[in-house]
Amino acid sequence: MQLIREDYLKLMRPYYDVDLIKVITGVRRSGKSVLMETIKDELLANGISGSHIISINLEDMDYAFITEAKELYQEIKSRILDNEKHYIFLDEIQHLPDFEKLLASLKAKFNCSIFVTGSDSTMLSGELATLLTGRTVEFEIFPFSFKESVDFLELNNIHCNPDEFIIDYIKWGGFPLRFSFRDESSIKRFLDNLYSNIVNRDIIKKSSKMNRQTFKDISLYIMSNAGKEFSAENIASYYSRKGKKVTTRTIYSYLEKLRNAYLLHSCKKYNIAGKNALETNDKFYATDTGLRTLNTNTINYEDTFFLENIVYNELLIQGFTVFTGKTHKGEVDFVAIKNNKKCLIQVSYLLASEATIQREFGAFEKITDASPKYVLSLDRIDLGHNGIEHLNIVDFLLHKVNLHIS
Repeated sequence: MQLIREDYLKLMRPYYDVDLIKVITGVRRSGKSVLMETIKDELLANGISGSHIISINLEDMDYAFITEAKELYQEIKSRILDNEKHYIFLDEIQHLPDFEKLLASLKAKFNCSIFVTGSDSTMLSGELATLLTGRTVEFEIFPFSFKESVDFLELNNIHCNPDEFIIDYIKWGGFPLRFSFRDESSIKRFLDNLYSNIVNRDIIKKSSKMNRQTFKDISLYIMSNAGKEFSAENIASYYSRKGKKVTTRTIYSYLEKLRNAYLLHSCKKYNIAGKNALETNDKFYATDTGLRTLNTNTINYEDTFFLENIVYNELLIQGFTVFTGKTHKGEVDFVAIKNNKKCLIQVSYLLASEATIQREFGAFEKITDASPKYVLSLDRIDLGHNGIEHLNIVDFLLHKVNLHIS
């Protein structure tokens, strides 16, 4: 059974009839098309006639004849029956030349509500931004969150103990189709094929001179080190030691392509004392930890970067703007901000020793900022003290406990 992704639908429902183009973005196979199908079902359930819903997937062979914007325009125009509102759904529109002009024309000439999906963040820049300034609203869709993964398994009568499943999720992430496979070799093959498909269709296709294997090697290296401070110089040195020459300029170019394909998100630093963002090296987190695993021979679960990655993605899904916190002594993993209020977060696998406890809670020492402070770990014993709250990560991901901000 399909999972109804209620958290995203709650955000989108107020816009169903608003005169803004609803742009549903995100990495391939994250569930954008299924979400659009759910929206169409809701419209039908609310009394909208099926004849007033126009749906076109530009990656479907049924529409292979559409190669130009004017052909799609004519196809849509031929389906508009009257002056009543029509709901237009266009899947993976970014591959169509001049799609921006098409959307502008549809908005100008017809009574319609437009929904589009895309797997390239640049579709919201350039000419689209110029033609439709202030007339779009974006919703980024991630692969299943931890909670959605648990809900999906339970919906399909697959037993799931969340405290045990977290290890599986750390390793293989939440791409919906990966749950079709039970054994790890099949999951890995699926993710490897998915990654190759993203690279070929959304990246290499636009950069025909790019060395496919070099890009794949370096991009997977970047993702397997997600959460660590990024240094193009260190990556170039690493490949130089392996006898491969790659420039820092090339690495930054690859990094941007990964971001444009929604494979990575950047996390800037935030000066907690000065209360402002810093222009220094960003950290980068993978959109899904399963893609991190592809280039990692063994998973050290006590390496908290995987858990940091999952918490970072969850914070984005919950609507936070997220930074790495810079302090006088070092760093705090995350500064999470929403509605001009914030909290500070440390992430640890287990607080298994006094030294670990001192390190994680000690990260907040001498921080005079009065915002709530949290340490998140997999421990079930509450170790919070000195005004610093301790939350279990599984409970946080399942929304059983919430972050307070001030």
